[in-house]
Amino acid sequence: MLNLTHLASFVMLEQTGSFTETALRLGIGQSTVTQHIQRLEKALGRQLVFRDTHQVRLTAEGEALLGHARGMLDLNGKVAALFGENRLRGRLRLGVSEDVVASRLTAILADFIRLYPLVDLEMTVALSAVLNQMQDAGDLDLVLAKRHIGETHGRLLYREPLVWLAQDPDLLLSRGNALPLIAFPPPSITRRIAQEALDAARMPWRIVCTCGSLSGLTAAARAGMGFLVQPRSMAPSGLREVSADRLPPLADVEFVLVQRRGADAALVDALSNLIVAQIAPHHA
Repeated sequence: MLNLTHLASFVMLEQTGSFTETALRLGIGQSTVTQHIQRLEKALGRQLVFRDTHQVRLTAEGEALLGHARGMLDLNGKVAALFGENRLRGRLRLGVSEDVVASRLTAILADFIRLYPLVDLEMTVALSAVLNQMQDAGDLDLVLAKRHIGETHGRLLYREPLVWLAQDPDLLLSRGNALPLIAFPPPSITRRIAQEALDAARMPWRIVCTCGSLSGLTAAARAGMGFLVQPRSMAPSGLREVSADRLPPLADVEFVLVQRRGADAALVDALSNLIVAQIAPHHA
């Protein structure tokens, strides 16, 4: 019989592509993760993971096992929730900033629905300011979003520098015209910070692309339309960071969790703990 703990390490390893990252997320030692994979391979008589100094990836046998492993873990979570002491149930409405969705959200959501299968999770993706307005109106229970430095609402997760990004910064700067900006629509925090930085430096600018989707903004930036401002850790691939001496410095932003007053504390805490465990360690 396959060990569910070993399978959990295997599934997390596939998500992260790293033994170190898997150990961090599961709260165990890296050597323990290695032992779990080795024992799983021994039990099945197949090599499941290919690893060298540069990468970790599943073998064909590992890919074949992956779907079954996820199914077994999901079923185990549902049974544990149904018959165990922890029977969290209800509805939890989560709001997430657009740019956070492109980073570590997938693993967090997968863990939550596996651990709490009786909870109906509803997610809204929007700009941080819009999410805050929705929460004030009572439409969201928990918000993961950005705030300006100096604001005090929410539980601080980490502080992040904003950077200028472009497909070819030298070409755009050589044109000498008003700086072309690619930005979320108002009331975007990153848009406001970029505009204030340029205004303070007396640099003319113009908006060449507005889109509520980060994927749309990224496509425009990769096409060479203009400059995009994003948190450094969330910089899309294919774009180059502009050196600090080429454009005005940008203010940092902070990422926070904001709980609605009156929301179900047990549900909010369950998801908040997963978010803190998987996001905060990367910015400690």
